[in-house]
Amino acid sequence: MLRDRLGRPLKDLRVSVTDRCNFRCFFCMPPGTKIDFLPREDLLSYEEIARIVRIMRSLGVRKVRITGGEPLVRAHLERLIELISETGVEDIALTTNGYLLPGRSGLLRSSGLRRITVSLPTLKRERFRTLACRDVDLGKVIEGIEEAKREGLEPVKINMVVIRGFNDDEILDVAEFCRERGLTLRFIEFMDVGTLNGWTLDKVVPAEEILKVLRTRYTLEEVGREDPSETSLNFRYSDTDLTVGIIASVTKPFCRNCTRIRLSADGKVFTCLFSSRGVDIKSPLRNGASDKEIEDILVKVWTHREDRYSEIRRDLIGKDIPKVEMFRVGG
Repeated sequence: MLRDRLGRPLKDLRVSVTDRCNFRCFFCMPPGTKIDFLPREDLLSYEEIARIVRIMRSLGVRKVRITGGEPLVRAHLERLIELISETGVEDIALTTNGYLLPGRSGLLRSSGLRRITVSLPTLKRERFRTLACRDVDLGKVIEGIEEAKREGLEPVKINMVVIRGFNDDEILDVAEFCRERGLTLRFIEFMDVGTLNGWTLDKVVPAEEILKVLRTRYTLEEVGREDPSETSLNFRYSDTDLTVGIIASVTKPFCRNCTRIRLSADGKVFTCLFSSRGVDIKSPLRNGASDKEIEDILVKVWTHREDRYSEIRRDLIGKDIPKVEMFRVGG
């Protein structure tokens, strides 16, 4: 198994299949912002992605998560899942805003998808429309969540990015929504990714505060992380087997156990969500490089990997440094 300078193995790959999205949420792709989306010819093809996955599997990757942008806006995504499944990776997951999910969960599962995560920042219908900056129906997202559970894409996970002054009044509501439906909830601290989301530290609701709110209603037992490399610190409700987790990237970064690498839609490799630049792998791929040559590039990238956030970025909050937008590198 390939390891970096700190002995961390390469196990997880996140693949962004598009930088486009059907929403314009202010914390990712704010409305009114001019965004130069990638030309379609610059996107990796599904066959190119599958080839990279196969090479990364030989280096230790066992889990692949498909992200975006919004991955379901890319046509025939089921075909990519089939191709990735054929590489022999053990676990294929998908992160989505859920709006295009109704009617697709069964096909996604039969193609090889095992798990799904849906972003759900609010349960208030008008707030949801305001957030998406579209005339959209929150009911479609809820329908997609419930369908995914029926189709066996378990565990169905819900991600809620908590932002002070926007949705921090819904922590208990979302927790109860997930408890009632047997969903695994993960609260996420608002992260300073990219340049467009207007991030400031005072908008972050710290993990300890989220936990304090939850404990006003529920008795929780800390159960830790499912695996040392997992991002979520988990707690079990006293009256059910369900867990709730908190991803505290800002107040309690977990870089030292991170085993994730990211592949952007235009074929760049990133070793951290907070990286300022990626390593181009599309060009050698399209210029006839062999699998061994691609593997050598990936080995070099991983073995020279840095702890961007905990060692560097925490000291640079508020300073003007290069950033890559989340919708380009994948969440």
